[in-house]
Amino acid sequence: MSESGPEAVTKSNHGGAALPRRRYETSYFRAPTGRVRALLAVLAAGLLVLTAACGGTEPAGATGQQGPATAVLDNLDPVPLTPAPAPALPATVRSFDGTDVTVTDASRIVAADRYGTLAQIVYALGLGDNLIGRSTAASFPAVADLPNVTGGNGALNVESILALRPSVFLTDTTSAAPAVREQLRATGVTVVYFDPQRTMEGVVPQIEAVAAALGVPERGQQLAQRTQDEIAAASAAVPAQDPPLRIAFLYLRSSAITMLAGRGSGADALIAALGARDAGTESGVNEPFQAITSEAMIAAAPDVLLVMTDGMKSIGGVDGIAQIPGIAQTPAGRNKRIVDMSDSVLLSFGPNTGRVITALSDAIYGQTTA
Repeated sequence: MSESGPEAVTKSNHGGAALPRRRYETSYFRAPTGRVRALLAVLAAGLLVLTAACGGTEPAGATGQQGPATAVLDNLDPVPLTPAPAPALPATVRSFDGTDVTVTDASRIVAADRYGTLAQIVYALGLGDNLIGRSTAASFPAVADLPNVTGGNGALNVESILALRPSVFLTDTTSAAPAVREQLRATGVTVVYFDPQRTMEGVVPQIEAVAAALGVPERGQQLAQRTQDEIAAASAAVPAQDPPLRIAFLYLRSSAITMLAGRGSGADALIAALGARDAGTESGVNEPFQAITSEAMIAAAPDVLLVMTDGMKSIGGVDGIAQIPGIAQTPAGRNKRIVDMSDSVLLSFGPNTGRVITALSDAIYGQTTA
């Protein structure tokens, strides 16, 4: 589901035009009458108001709401905890498929899911040197050269997994369809399954679950606390808006797949962390994603559209998004207010989440300086 490709952020600047200066005859000011003095006072007051309107501070909520922007992380790699931990194995954990799994060796880890989250967590725990395989979605630079065990659509390739001889394979119950699970079980590979949902509430439990499976539970608690603190700090730093912006997340994969996110998509929690309202959910989209229609987009009436970078490219960029039914009739469409971010991090809800919120806030509201 994820690919990478961030670009530079562009912002609009608003400057006030200088008012024309008028020259008056000297004799006009030598003997002003009471009426003239009153008229001059009114003119002066009017000039002050006009000058403030042209060159003053923008009203709340106006900053950064014109034109497209890209949210960028300075480094897509998760920040690893150091030094590398020594796993305490064997470790027996409850896999998300309901079975108990005992992990005896974490020296050769393959981590593959549709968001790249599991590989991000392994790397951030300080076990990056133990990673030997990844999914397409795990495209951050530190693991980009590792063998890929999934296809472009995120489907697992069992032969590719077996060829790497993993001591443990980390995946989830969506990436591994039931038939694939049976194949893996028959090979005897140690597999631990994790929750496939990616939500703000799931960030900490997911980190702790991966750490427990790899025999480093204390390191997991440390990473979970760091991530939780970063999310709280990033959310607190988001500029207050009155009224809050309405943001809609669109999932795009060519013009054939255009989806509007709603309740439970994960994007709704991310939008809430940005001090905004999820336009899809508020307009009545009560499922994670539904196909875009003109009626749905017009009802959502977003001020900002949030998209993945490669998804936007797949539909022809900003101009392509403008052709999606209903977009042109929304405030975001009229203002071309589209914010994109790398597919590999936007909805991964892993150890980068705090930095993702900060980068999105900068792109949406304009970067603020202390």
